Amino acid sequence: MAKFVLAGKTDCPYYAKAELLADTLQQCLPDFKIHKISILPDEWKEWLGATCEKNKWKHEGSPLVWRELVEQGGKGMLLGGFNDFLEHCQDYYGITSDMTTDVMLSVAAENLEAKMNLIKEEQHRASLIQPLHVWITGALNPTCQVLIPSLLSPEVFPKVSAISLHLLDLEGNEEQLQSLRLEIEELAISMLHQVTTDTDLERAFRKADVILLLDDGGHDGENEGEEVKKKKVNVISERYKEYGQLIDATAKETVKVIVSGDSFLNLRCSLLVDSARSIDSHQFMAAAAQLENEAKAVLGKKMRMRPSDITDVIVWGNISGTFYIDLQRAKVFNHNGPITGPAFFSQPLLSIFPDRKWLETDFHHLVRRRRLAVTSKTGQVAAPSAANGILTVLKAWNGASGPDVLSSGVACPGHYSLPDGIVFSVPVTFTDGKWSVVSELIVENELKHRLELSVSELQQEKQFGSDSGTT
Repeated sequence: MAKFVLAGKTDCPYYAKAELLADTLQQCLPDFKIHKISILPDEWKEWLGATCEKNKWKHEGSPLVWRELVEQGGKGMLLGGFNDFLEHCQDYYGITSDMTTDVMLSVAAENLEAKMNLIKEEQHRASLIQPLHVWITGALNPTCQVLIPSLLSPEVFPKVSAISLHLLDLEGNEEQLQSLRLEIEELAISMLHQVTTDTDLERAFRKADVILLLDDGGHDGENEGEEVKKKKVNVISERYKEYGQLIDATAKETVKVIVSGDSFLNLRCSLLVDSARSIDSHQFMAAAAQLENEAKAVLGKKMRMRPSDITDVIVWGNISGTFYIDLQRAKVFNHNGPITGPAFFSQPLLSIFPDRKWLETDFHHLVRRRRLAVTSKTGQVAAPSAANGILTVLKAWNGASGPDVLSSGVACPGHYSLPDGIVFSVPVTFTDGKWSVVSELIVENELKHRLELSVSELQQEKQFGSDSGTT
């Protein structure tokens, strides 16, 4: 089989003549194959230079013809321009071209018009696609790699047909991000429209519909002194204030922002709310679902049941600091006890829990230590549980699915006597893409004291961040 490649400027008359000659050969010879490459006039010089450099050829003008060595392998064999192609056809196949100059010019004009029409059609088709723009910071974080395959799905975005994914990592290098981009493209997910990568803030958050912030500076140390904490807060404050300003300037007004990670979740979210002043504070959220699920896992192990059969566990306070796990509304399904029922039957957890003293003494400590145990063994963040927490929030926020009540870090002054200026984890419900605080819960003395401790800690973190801007 003879396979030739014919490339040329779209408006080149000799490209038109070579094209007609190639078509004649294909019709006459079943083993003759031709591949045509039509290049716009203003792009021809650059394309020709790059092609010749790649193949170590020397050629000027249009067209360019070479033979692909389909059986021998290796690079193609250069024939040259139109005259070289014509001579080859005459010598080997006894076929020539008698196209007149007028016809050559006419066909060349038709080729150019057809090419321009094709480009317009492609541009129009592309304009009809309105992808959802999803930005992820800290994209080289292991959580991102676990998250993406499940993120790009109708289960998370039920009314979306295409997603443009934008990966940003200020600590990473471009080569690592490009490798990640290739891996994502190779997933061949139908909803994925395109993937872009960045290692600086030049284009950050443009047209963003959803922003997931994964860069947090690592897990808080339990015995860190005040000065160490101040330094961490200073670094985080500078970055997240800049993030907030960029979100304010370049993201869509309807953007949904989720902060995730192991440290200073409430503070980071609060800094965004303060800096992105034209964006409604209800569009910022710190994900507490991971902590909720960790609490369910601890309870499930104690009760010898599946964590997924425990619902309505509430996280109050500072998600990555002083928090309180509230079980006053917690329910248990499929409990193997004296009272059983169908799958939809539930019982209050506190009414059947076997060891109330354990809840008061060991429970919170075990929840706090659970994630540290995972990270100390693997040397990395607990990526699967972090990714699942983000997906839980997105599904609920987008009206796809989710628990009836979900703990989330939000700005909610006035609720439960919480002050302005902080982001606090409270129970919320979602309706039609908007959240509201569950307001009928009982706040007894113990819970009230815990809330006050969390408020004090968050106000101190906020003050550290304010001090960083004045030094």
